[in-house]
Amino acid sequence: MGNNLGDLLLTALPLVILIGLLWAVSTALRPRDTGVSEAERYQRELASRSAAHQASQIQAALAQRARIEASAQPSQNRSHTSRPAPGQQSPNSPARGQQPAILPNGQLNPQLAFELQNLVRSGQKIQAIKVLRQATHSDLMTAKNYIDRL
Repeated sequence: MGNNLGDLLLTALPLVILIGLLWAVSTALRPRDTGVSEAERYQRELASRSAAHQASQIQAALAQRARIEASAQPSQNRSHTSRPAPGQQSPNSPARGQQPAILPNGQLNPQLAFELQNLVRSGQKIQAIKVLRQATHSDLMTAKNYIDRL
């Protein structure tokens, strides 16, 4: 009986080792789960919330800017301005071939800025404010602040 048990162990032991080795190799070569881990899912959620928050902040800033620009527009009461006769050009509109007072990028026309600087340097701040208001239709306070900064 002792002989049979030894023979059985001699044949079973290599078989158990072979099965264990095959299991380990198959486990190592099996493709891993490509699902998203909890940490990665959390990072993606944070990134999407951050992007949404940034988009809402930009939208709020643009809305605020639009409100400020709308409030900085000249008032509708323009009874003090003169209307050009039919066929004449308005004194505030640019002549043909000239650039408008405010360029599309929101900056002041360089020719107008140079003219305003010359008026300020020659001590004619009030005249510079008048020219700026006439060219841009801005209110008195905005024009004065701009001229004071020149």
